[in-house]
Amino acid sequence: MERLRSVGGEHDNLGFDSTLDEPPVYQETDFSDADHRAVRPSVVSAFGHDTLDRVPNIDFYRNAGSVSGHRAVRPSLQELHDVFQKQNGGISVPDTVNDDDEGSDGTPSDDLESAIPTDTKGGTIKFGWIRGVLVRCMLNIWGVMLFIRLSWIFGHSGWGLGIVVIVLSCVVTTITGLSMSAICTNGVVRGGGAYYMISRSLGPEFGGSIGLIFALANAVAVALYVVGFAETVVELLLDNDLIMVSVVNDIRIVGCITVVLLLAISVAGMEWEAKAQIVLLVILLVAIVNVFVGTFIPVTDQKKAEGIFNYQANIFLENFTPDFRDGETFFSVFAIFFPAATGILAGANISGDLRDPQGAIPKGTLLAILITGFTYLAVGLSVSATVVRNATGNISDIITAGMVCNGSSVAACELGYDFSSCAVEKCKFGLINNNQVMTMVSGFGPLIIAGTFSATLSSALASLVSAPKVFQALCKDNIYKILHYFAKGYGKNNEPIRGYVLTFIISVGFILVGDLNIIAPIISNFFLASYALINFSCFHASYAMSPGWRPAYKFYNMWLSLAGAVLCCVVMFVINWWAALLTYGIEILLYIYVKVKKPDVNWGSSTQAVTFVSSVSNALSLSGVEDHVKNFRPQILAMTGSARSRPALLDLAHSLTKNYGLCIACQVFEGPRSETLEEMNAGMEKNQLWLRKTERKAFYAAVACNSFREGAESLLQASGLGRMKPNTLLIGFQRNWRTAGTEAVQSYVGVLHDAFDFEYGTLILRMKQGLDVSHIVEAEEEMLKAAREQQALDKEMMPNGGKAKGLFRKSKKSSKQVLTTRVSVCDPPPQHVAKMNERLLEASSQFQKKQPKGTIDVWWLFDDGGLTLLLPYILTTRKKWKDSKLRIFVAGQPGRCEQDKQEMKLLVEKFRINCTDINVVDNINVPPSADSYKKFEDMIEPFCLHEASKDTAQAGAMRKEHPWKITDEELSTFEEKTNLQVRLNEVLQEHSKSANMIIVSMPIARKGSVSDFLYMAWLDVLTKDLPPTLLIRGNHKSVLTFYS
Repeated sequence: MERLRSVGGEHDNLGFDSTLDEPPVYQETDFSDADHRAVRPSVVSAFGHDTLDRVPNIDFYRNAGSVSGHRAVRPSLQELHDVFQKQNGGISVPDTVNDDDEGSDGTPSDDLESAIPTDTKGGTIKFGWIRGVLVRCMLNIWGVMLFIRLSWIFGHSGWGLGIVVIVLSCVVTTITGLSMSAICTNGVVRGGGAYYMISRSLGPEFGGSIGLIFALANAVAVALYVVGFAETVVELLLDNDLIMVSVVNDIRIVGCITVVLLLAISVAGMEWEAKAQIVLLVILLVAIVNVFVGTFIPVTDQKKAEGIFNYQANIFLENFTPDFRDGETFFSVFAIFFPAATGILAGANISGDLRDPQGAIPKGTLLAILITGFTYLAVGLSVSATVVRNATGNISDIITAGMVCNGSSVAACELGYDFSSCAVEKCKFGLINNNQVMTMVSGFGPLIIAGTFSATLSSALASLVSAPKVFQALCKDNIYKILHYFAKGYGKNNEPIRGYVLTFIISVGFILVGDLNIIAPIISNFFLASYALINFSCFHASYAMSPGWRPAYKFYNMWLSLAGAVLCCVVMFVINWWAALLTYGIEILLYIYVKVKKPDVNWGSSTQAVTFVSSVSNALSLSGVEDHVKNFRPQILAMTGSARSRPALLDLAHSLTKNYGLCIACQVFEGPRSETLEEMNAGMEKNQLWLRKTERKAFYAAVACNSFREGAESLLQASGLGRMKPNTLLIGFQRNWRTAGTEAVQSYVGVLHDAFDFEYGTLILRMKQGLDVSHIVEAEEEMLKAAREQQALDKEMMPNGGKAKGLFRKSKKSSKQVLTTRVSVCDPPPQHVAKMNERLLEASSQFQKKQPKGTIDVWWLFDDGGLTLLLPYILTTRKKWKDSKLRIFVAGQPGRCEQDKQEMKLLVEKFRINCTDINVVDNINVPPSADSYKKFEDMIEPFCLHEASKDTAQAGAMRKEHPWKITDEELSTFEEKTNLQVRLNEVLQEHSKSANMIIVSMPIARKGSVSDFLYMAWLDVLTKDLPPTLLIRGNHKSVLTFYS
């Protein structure tokens, strides 16, 4: 929204409408690609009169960036509140506005919140909750475990603990599903699945680390599932003597061919991939039904010899208790089964391709967990009731008359078979010994093989689609700038073709390795780490109690989510402790990387909300604690103007506070509020952003007032919060006081009086070259603005929005007019001015550099509570000042210099402050030289009243006409104090001319007695022609103590 500008005392408001008798007409926004967003009609019909206000509209709440570069806007508060003349009886306001992309990469945001509603008739494929979530999750959860390992798990653990294994897995996934449902119904969800939800909840540090891990896990999972498929194929080839090269190489060959075909299906588009998933689901469902059908078909004698019977109560009871063998335990069995449950994010991973992610993800995911969990339990219990643990497969091993049934095969013995030999030697059949039990139990064995193929291929296909989608979302956010190449999408569905190729390469690499037994637990841990963070995200968002946390899904509990996060972490270590440590190690490294890089994103994460809550809580706790001298630290209110205007002042303040104290960079906008408010508001965020980017640990504060003194007074009184309140004012010396005018000098000195009144410690910094570089900063900003305008003009004059290349690239000469026009306004300064600016810039960056070996000379002339000694000591503790040693100078009486030195040395030692030298100066009270005093008299000459030579009436009239001038009476009254300032400068020139910095006790001017110009003359003559000099006056309350 363009802001209002004051012209001639009136406001030129964008809300004027030139129509006389008609209400304003609002056109529909002209979006690109023929897409559009409907604009609400005039509110005349709603309220009966023409008004600038708008009725509530969803378009007002979209993100600032949009695909078209436009957005709907409501009238600003200034447009509604400011006074303006209504012209021609009409009121209007723009319905859309171009987004200002300053500071961005120039590309509009493609957040789903701001995207134009998709026209499904245009060919873009969007899935509902069944095809998009339910089917995908079921196919991913129903893996090879169902047909190959489930019988083995129930054989070892028994169906009692087997139920515990499945239920525990379902508990983990259900809690995660509930947490995920809460997160994804707390606002619009775009593509990226788990990455998107975690990053938007916990911030880019957690999201960026887990997003990369999760995308890699899905990519390697493709290889795992494909190798599982290839192994089954190779077993069939082996049974039929059709091995091509060798078992391992055949697995590699079949795996590579398979992944190429899967890639072709994926690249063909989501619609083809969805159709393939439906076919695989049908095959899988038929295979599962085939298992149950087989349990009712009467078994042959051969199957009985292999341990397979119809439903038998004694077999079911015998298989209740666990029978762990070969070093297996409950946890090792659980670790083998749990990866089967790690498919619950298959639907969320393609959230960008769902019609209604908020409704589809909770419904589809939770129903998939319920259906698949029930299926695993039903199949496991069925085989536990029909198959014994051990069988020889020998049809002749039958019970003879008189045999007593005991041992481990009582149920088989009661059914007429003697499998007691399995206790001595390993048998080939039974729940524990044969992984093909499902094929043998089923009604038609080849259907189980087809189901195995379907389970592996569907899981591989789901992972092959998920990995590029998650990776693309991660790359679009530009958290890892090196990966931004993979953010580009192609076609109607914005398919991540580059991501598919990368996933394919990773998958083939792991397929060629062949042995994935070591990598499998790592991948499971990667998935579990994602689950843990999803649960923690839900807990964290609830704990922060942010008003923005309003999930539509209410069936969650923050403590249940926390328990789920802890449970996921425990399961990670149960599955494989070293893989868990590796996962955490990788995640921490990525977290640190993102934290250090500080990506320029703000997603309103719960981390920010918790930080705010903690800050408020800590501030309130601190407010109940009395100040103590041992805990004193300088908390500085620095009158810097804009953050970039006086870098030396800001750097010195930052050196004093660093990370351990409060520093506020303050600016006063002088003038009528209506004229200054816009500039102030525009600069608030800009200045704070600059402070953050340049790593100055400071806040920025600004006020708009009629005068500098009024603004400074407001800042002195109102800045800070509780105990987090400034106690020290830092201000630059007003070098131009002799030409600035009476009002400016009175305002400046008045600020110092106000600081003393409010019991602030007061610091004045003077540097020979000056402090203010605002004119240089403004010139630089003008040049940058001109360059941006030139670039924009170049882009407009190119075909295809500036994307043309080669022969179609337009000449840039025509756009030079912008730069020429702007540069002509601010021609290069004369050579002597340029050199002055160069010296000023060099001096302004002096405190940013490491200080050379030298001294900080502290002239502690008056006891102000110790601030004059404490601040230079703090400076010496900073890395940039560590080579600067303290030298302390004090005033002494002639004849007792040694005694004064010993007393000061004892005091400094008690304060535990190291200094290289203590000097007692006993000639400060000597009158200054005539030359020095003559310079002082010349300095104040224009401001002296010289009323002593006039008669009483004339003198009175002169005082009344020029009350701010220095009277002869005043000069006489404060002659000794004036002489002291002039003499001090001579002493400083003699002793501290080569110091890195000089610290001097600041003289105080009593209100109503010392005129403002005389006081400024004192400060000027005291600090003239010296290295950087800091005048300090504490508030005369102790800031140092020698008590423990």
